[in-house]
Amino acid sequence: MRSALTALLGREDDLEVSGSSWRAAVGQGGTLRPHVCVVDVECAGATMLGPLIGLVRRATGSAAALLVLATGTRPGLLRRAFDAGALGYVSKDAGPQRLLDGIRQVAAGERFVDESLAFGFLQAAEMPLTSRELSVLRLAAEGATIAEIARNLHLSLGTVRNYMSAITRKTGARNRVDAIRISQHAGWV
Repeated sequence: MRSALTALLGREDDLEVSGSSWRAAVGQGGTLRPHVCVVDVECAGATMLGPLIGLVRRATGSAAALLVLATGTRPGLLRRAFDAGALGYVSKDAGPQRLLDGIRQVAAGERFVDESLAFGFLQAAEMPLTSRELSVLRLAAEGATIAEIARNLHLSLGTVRNYMSAITRKTGARNRVDAIRISQHAGWV
C-alpha cells in the first residue's frame, strides 16, 4: 500500500515523495527534512505516533506537519493523532484528489479535516480516559504487570491500581481484560 501511495503521489509535479516504514521514518526524517508527514494511524506501529512525530521533528529541526490517514470507525486513533499534533486528517476511503488537497493545505500550514471523519471526531471528543490513564492502559495491553507499569511510568503500585480501577469504571468494563478489549476496539490503545 505504501509503495502504491508513494507512486501515485510522486506523479505530481509539485511534490517530492518518499515512503518508509515506521521504523525507518525517523532516520529518513532527519535526512530528508519533510514538510509534511503522511501516516496511516491504523497500521502496525501506529502506537508510536506521538513519539515518532516528536523524534522526526527533533531530527529535522523543524515542525514537519502531520497528516493522518484514518477511518472514523476508531475514534481513539483520531484523538491520539490530534494529541500528537496532527494538522490534517484524510479518510482512507477518500479519493486521491482529496489526499492531494489535504497534503497541499497542510503544507501551507492550514488545518485540513475530511468531512467524512466528523462523526469520528465527535466520538473522539467523548473519550473518557486521560492521557495518563491511556499510558497505563497501553502498557497493560502489552501484558505488563502492575509492578512493571509502575516502574515504567515512575508511579507507585497503589497509583497504578487506582488508574486501572478508574479505567475499568470509565470504560464500563467488568475487569482489566475487558477494559483493554473495549479500548482496543475503540482505537484508544
